[in-house]
Amino acid sequence: MKALVLTEYNRFELQDVPRPEAGPGDVRVAVEVCGICGSDVHGMDGSTGRRQPPVVMGHEAAGVVAEVGDGVTDRAIGDRVTFDSTVYCGTCGYCRAGQVNLCDARRVLGVSCDEYRSDGAFAEYVAVPQRIVHRLPDAVTFEQAAMVEPLSVALHAVRRGALQPDDTAVVVGAGMIGLLIVQALRAEGCARVIAVDIEPRRLELASRLGADTVLQAGEMDVAAEVMALTDGRGADVAIEAVGIPATVEASVYALRKGGRLVLVGNVTPRVALPLQAVVTRELTLSGSCASSGEYPACLDLLAAGAIEVQPLISAVAPLAEGAEWFARLHRADEGLMKVLLRP
Repeated sequence: MKALVLTEYNRFELQDVPRPEAGPGDVRVAVEVCGICGSDVHGMDGSTGRRQPPVVMGHEAAGVVAEVGDGVTDRAIGDRVTFDSTVYCGTCGYCRAGQVNLCDARRVLGVSCDEYRSDGAFAEYVAVPQRIVHRLPDAVTFEQAAMVEPLSVALHAVRRGALQPDDTAVVVGAGMIGLLIVQALRAEGCARVIAVDIEPRRLELASRLGADTVLQAGEMDVAAEVMALTDGRGADVAIEAVGIPATVEASVYALRKGGRLVLVGNVTPRVALPLQAVVTRELTLSGSCASSGEYPACLDLLAAGAIEVQPLISAVAPLAEGAEWFARLHRADEGLMKVLLRP
């Protein structure tokens, strides 16, 4: 089969590779479309150490079941499906508690690191365990389904924020995940959403997708503006979707006393924390990693039209053009957000 292989850092080749077979408990999916994740872009240059060549990346995908392995009972050839990016064991304490994103044996499709190697879905076929595979509602297209993985990350982060009636939420960072968080907040019943970013184009999109107010960082003191918008009280929830010192600090100071901060962005591994503000104002900090069972809810939201993903898709291109699109995303070409590749 054809696959887009990262043969060395910053170099891709479309190669013929062995087709994966469906082992016991697995299904083989004929990939219809697979999205380029930001983690793939950061991984291609070696900066994360989690895409060690050679590797087939790709974990945001949808397709059709082409083969079922022994023991598979609830998936059939011809099913339209998507699948979780996280391969979890299903038996450890975390999995039994429903925290599959914290699984002791967790692997991510398309990741090649010191601990494990798992080829992904920038290929004609991929084999995955049936327990991570989800059927698509009739109303959900393959392109929409390829966006379920980032949407599930957003919905998980929102639910980590423990929304209450009449809450005001601040979303710091209106990139792909931030824009999906804005929509997920609305879908979860958030009363008021404030979006923050440095790019006017992203803020315009945030407003279109449900933000009540948008704030351009760099043009104002974001925390002070949030305080003004909330009559000096501060936001109830802040979801930080960037992961750099300035945005974490702004998120802390935008919160009311007793507020909740959800940290989902992780561009930098370490940031300084305004510890005194966190302690004296009794803030609650929560990390948010990947997703943990939100796929069915995300598919329902897409089928109902409660979440729009089409405005976030910049291009759908053949897998053979993957190297070019990776380069454009790595350069951060203006206007590009999500690029989907078709094998």
